[in-house]
Amino acid sequence: MKKVGGTNRILKASEQLQNSLDAMGSNQQCPAGSVLFREDGNSVGVYLVRKGKVRMSVRGLPHLDRDFAAGSLLGLPATFTGHAYSLTAVTLVESVILHVPRDKFLRLMHERPDLCREATDMLGREVTFIQSALAQRRRQLADVATAV
Repeated sequence: MKKVGGTNRILKASEQLQNSLDAMGSNQQCPAGSVLFREDGNSVGVYLVRKGKVRMSVRGLPHLDRDFAAGSLLGLPATFTGHAYSLTAVTLVESVILHVPRDKFLRLMHERPDLCREATDMLGREVTFIQSALAQRRRQLADVATAV
């Protein structure tokens, strides 16, 4: 299911979800290297990749970098929980990104149970990946601490 290092499809939103988000978000033209959100940054909503490619990464674990293409919905865990983002998202090429504020996204999830189920399925896949990546980082830090 996961394709670490390549283009990833686990956060690909259906056309129906993408169209619903289009109605409530704002598109941003982003040059390559634009930071959409940073690990530990405040949650401000979700980001739908309309065109281009975005890399999601965990600090200190470059081998877990994942690239997401058009149709990918990023920032779900932080948006659902209101906690800080767990990853950093940076555009790899010139991209068009749709930003949907947290309150609007949550309202859509409340009003459309079918879309909420889709988003929570994506959320589950993303949380599983994040937990695995963070556990690996903790093991690496523990190994470094015991080696010193």
